[in-house]
Amino acid sequence: MTENSEVPVAKAYPDHWLKVESLDLDAQGVAHKADGKVVFIEGALPFEWVSANINRHKNNWEQGTLTQIHHQSSQRVEPACPHFGLHTGACGGCKMQHLHGAAQVAVKQRALEDNLWHLGKVKPDQILRPVEGPTWGYRYRARLSVRYVRKKGTVLIGFHERKSRYVADMGVCPVLPPLVSAMLMPLRQLIVSMDAVETCPQIELACGDKVIALVLRHLEPLSLADLERLRAFARLHDGVQWWLQSKGPETVRLLDEGGEVLSYALPEFGITMPFKPTDFTQVNPQINRVLVSRALRLLEVKKGERVIDWFCGLGNFTLPLATQAGEVLGIEGSETLVARARDNYESNRATAPMNKGLCVTKFAARNLFELTPEMLVGDGVADKWLVDPPREGAFALALALAELHRQHMGTSDAAPTHGAKEWAPPKRIVYVSCNPSTLARDAGLLVHQAGYRCSAAGVVNMFPHTAHVESIAVFDRLV
Repeated sequence: MTENSEVPVAKAYPDHWLKVESLDLDAQGVAHKADGKVVFIEGALPFEWVSANINRHKNNWEQGTLTQIHHQSSQRVEPACPHFGLHTGACGGCKMQHLHGAAQVAVKQRALEDNLWHLGKVKPDQILRPVEGPTWGYRYRARLSVRYVRKKGTVLIGFHERKSRYVADMGVCPVLPPLVSAMLMPLRQLIVSMDAVETCPQIELACGDKVIALVLRHLEPLSLADLERLRAFARLHDGVQWWLQSKGPETVRLLDEGGEVLSYALPEFGITMPFKPTDFTQVNPQINRVLVSRALRLLEVKKGERVIDWFCGLGNFTLPLATQAGEVLGIEGSETLVARARDNYESNRATAPMNKGLCVTKFAARNLFELTPEMLVGDGVADKWLVDPPREGAFALALALAELHRQHMGTSDAAPTHGAKEWAPPKRIVYVSCNPSTLARDAGLLVHQAGYRCSAAGVVNMFPHTAHVESIAVFDRLV
């Protein structure tokens, strides 16, 4: 998409009109005033000429809301959701429904490349083809707020309104699975009928392959009548399981034992992953399957190789790696998560005939945000690394690896790490990221201080219609 294809040439526009040049990571159009001041415009798209209501003024920038489009982008589309928009009360769950899906991916790819270059001074040798999948009905995890509106005698269930603490008045949600979207109004009727109508602030959704788990947060004990109302709702809606949460996540419990186990499958590897509704799992299961497959292909694991899976979680990558490698070590920051990942590994070895040959797989707990060169050496030599950190990234890991490289090159001012001479860094690292800025920071360390090159990078459209950028990058050892 070029500028010339969007905006007619040789046409004069009034000085107060703004020409939108790009889209930022909050899905705001970026323009410049005649004096060079940056203006962020909610609702505007690249290559549009617009007018905006400026509602925030700073020394170097201004922020406003779109009021009129004078020249419209060819990539602007009609939002599929009736609750999307800029008006008061609009749902804030999505930010990009007004932009064509292919253009959304292009914006995210540009954001990834810009972050890598501007923050890390890294330019990948190859740009990977984006990982894409369904753009509607994909969101298998969500935290839905519940609000009783006493004046109207009704209950609202959904995401918050745009830039507001209020709950949007949602009747449907096209990004949720159709069965769940169709439940929004029945759920409102259920909660308004309950004795605890004013003390249930949240319903957390977690869909497995066969189960729809609904976690009801309740501030006071539920009456027997309310428990029966929940059971009656589950009987009317196939696959629904109610879980109750009285306080923190550790208090989550299944209302009634029995029935299907909440889980998702990775069929390509013969893996089934049980999980609890409050566990971290990927929001988009279709994309997750493709992501795992691509990550392992990029890692190019061979039989006999040793692989470390940093930030292994429940084993989303660890268990598939165990079908291909010679030995796998999964490392996570929590002893509880490590125990869960180990259980998932043993469960798959016991129940899946094709996986009785899973390679030797061990798990260990480390503080992954305070890693040291000594810890890396202590975990032994691995041929490949898979790194899948939270939004904070893997700075301590990259920093420790850079220090060991400096010691190897004789340029470090630090005391030599015991065993560093016998230790070798991985030949390849595949880094899965949910935050392009922390990926760029860590990539800068790996490329400029740890002896790697960025062989490839690309986006993963895990969250269509949002500004969230998931990505994957490959780093190869130079020496």
